[in-house]
Amino acid sequence: MITDTLPNLLSFQAFDKPLNIALRHKQLGIWHEKRWSELHQELLQLVQLLKEKGFKEGDTLFLLSHPRPEALLISIAAHWLGGISAPLNPSYQDPAYAETKVSALLKALQPAFIFAESQLQVDQVLNLGLSQKLIIYADVRGLSHYKDETLHAYASIKNTQPIDYLKQLSVAEPEHTAFVFYRLNENGNVDFQKLSHAEMLAQGRKLVKLEALNEREEALAARAFAASGHVRYLLSPWLLAGFKLNFPENIDTRDIDRRELGPTLVAGTSATYQRLHALVESRLPLANTLHRRLFDWSISTSKIDFSLRRLVAYWLVVRPLRDVIGFSRTRVPLLVGERLPAKSALFFASIGIHVKNWPDIAEWQHTNINANINPNIKVDTQVIKAQNRLAQQLTQVGASA
Repeated sequence: MITDTLPNLLSFQAFDKPLNIALRHKQLGIWHEKRWSELHQELLQLVQLLKEKGFKEGDTLFLLSHPRPEALLISIAAHWLGGISAPLNPSYQDPAYAETKVSALLKALQPAFIFAESQLQVDQVLNLGLSQKLIIYADVRGLSHYKDETLHAYASIKNTQPIDYLKQLSVAEPEHTAFVFYRLNENGNVDFQKLSHAEMLAQGRKLVKLEALNEREEALAARAFAASGHVRYLLSPWLLAGFKLNFPENIDTRDIDRRELGPTLVAGTSATYQRLHALVESRLPLANTLHRRLFDWSISTSKIDFSLRRLVAYWLVVRPLRDVIGFSRTRVPLLVGERLPAKSALFFASIGIHVKNWPDIAEWQHTNINANINPNIKVDTQVIKAQNRLAQQLTQVGASA
């Protein structure tokens, strides 16, 4: 029996259904597919690359990226070697957020290994003057003239010889920390959540069982894996059920890409569903018009048992409306974290989308690391350790794997 960890589950899917499509990523308007066997080969190459660059058991790989396959795979490669993945919220649409909170976290945590999405994130890291050992970047545009020796293009893995799967099995254990999440609290101190392989898979199995998820599902990874709920309820079920995981071209095209796909599984936050509700409301006909009365009449049929009236309403209004927000085929709409306001919940229910709340149950733990004092620390497998005299004040948390 294989050890119950994320990398081992990906290996299992690659051997169990090698020719099935594992994920798709839209680039320049075209959906590119990868099978489980191809994904496994790429994973083994990434493991070798990280190993060559000095990544080892207990190290942490920080992610500065919106949703994309490379960020997902390199996280699992870090897990293979007994490491941890630490996604940071890449809210670069808000320059103030990027400049203050993300930069402050990076300076406080002093990461040695970083995955950066593009030139924007690479520049942010380099401008902070961190003592990083490696920056792996996904998008090569604008970076060809950079001379920093720590930079390494993700695309170069095609020239990397993969590890021998049978001779170098994953060293990850179920109790090892798989993901750690950071934020700054109101006092400017660093808080964190940690999530083990065992916790992720236990909650993922619960979801798979209750919602009868299978390999025929389609899911859209439209949010960064910077919140533990999305790792629990999207990444974990993907590896357990073996369905297709789709990545939008970018964060701005997520609604268009969702409409194209019509995913059967949607995992969003309260803000996600409220944004879609607001989008629909902004496009509604004016009050007291014929079209608005037709809309109101159609929505009211949701409380009626099957009838000709309800069938007509579905095809005239409800079905096109679900198409507009990309929920035409959605059967498992998940809400991660905070509950929906009653008005939004009622709207979705009226078009046959009964949003199911799955709480983000991990508790935030506190440190006395203040982002303003820039302590030099390292995050170990389950321990935050002091690296300089300021860090002597830290409380050791958890146990080393």
